[in-house]
Amino acid sequence: PAPAAGAQPQAAAAPETPAAPPTPAQAAQDFAQDFMARLGVPVGLGQHGFDMPSFELPNFHPPGFNAPATAPADMPAGAQFIDGVYRNHAGTRSYKLYIPSSYHGQAMPLIVMLHGCTQNPDDFAAGTQMNALAEEKECFVVYPAQTQGANSSRCWNWFNAIDQQRDQGEPSLIAGIAQQVIDEYPVNERAVFVAGLSAGGAMAVIVGTLYPDVFSAVGVHSGLPFASAQDLPSALAAMKGGAMPNAQRQAPAGGVPIIVFHGDRDTTVNPRNGDELIAQGVRSQAGGKAARADSIDGSVPNGHRYTRTTHRQADGSPLGEHWVIHGAGHAWSGGSGSGSYTDGKGPDASREMLRFFKTVS
Repeated sequence: PAPAAGAQPQAAAAPETPAAPPTPAQAAQDFAQDFMARLGVPVGLGQHGFDMPSFELPNFHPPGFNAPATAPADMPAGAQFIDGVYRNHAGTRSYKLYIPSSYHGQAMPLIVMLHGCTQNPDDFAAGTQMNALAEEKECFVVYPAQTQGANSSRCWNWFNAIDQQRDQGEPSLIAGIAQQVIDEYPVNERAVFVAGLSAGGAMAVIVGTLYPDVFSAVGVHSGLPFASAQDLPSALAAMKGGAMPNAQRQAPAGGVPIIVFHGDRDTTVNPRNGDELIAQGVRSQAGGKAARADSIDGSVPNGHRYTRTTHRQADGSPLGEHWVIHGAGHAWSGGSGSGSYTDGKGPDASREMLRFFKTVS
């Protein structure tokens, strides 16, 4: 365009010098800082507290990632998706509670859904389609929300020691939210469940393990075993290489039934975590050491193949299920593209979790 009237002529801009490509060490460090930022760790901590270049860090951008949803889809007439707040000595967390249109004062199950990093209740509800299933199955669904003040990437802090103890930290807040809903609505207290994705899955394991008096079963998608890390270095090691059996990390006895989903192409949370998670969950239950396992293979039409392994007591009582989704990455299996971190080519994890929960309630 022509210069404005009265404008002074300008010297021709010097040609820009192309930026030098980063060295392998610089690239590794940049990747490390981005990866830690997604865990909610302040920039610079890894440079002084952990030798990041010694790790070949996983890719944190899995197939199936979509922009987070900002609002829920249209709801059936009579349904509600309401805001709530819970406070205790550990802090404050907001949540959203879905009440299906089929609710008319009757007692119903309650599902607690813990979102993954960078997600929020609306996004997680949209991706998992759990509200639509709540309409069909007649249950309440509550979505606790992590705050950016607690974790800058809104990850649940599953790798902090304080957040692995009953009546402390985030487990007390999540269990408190469930109890608040139980106190305010006619929840069937023998059918209260907790499930989550990634960091939310790791926290679901912790909450279900610490509060077996509140939760009847646990659902975990792309998560990690109970107390598989105590700090950032051990968290990154577990995510990269898989949490290994450790006598100091055994889940307390008296565990609850568990259903686990994990993609075998997950480069964010190593699939070995799913293997150890189901083994840990089964052996923590009464009769778990004598459990028998049976596996079947299946596939979704035009989608992923999967292997489903069921673990039962001698009398047939279910202890756990492990679904390995072949070819899937770090994403909610069978989820909707209207939410983030979903893979519609896999079996419907939401529906299978509710089926499993019903068998153990």
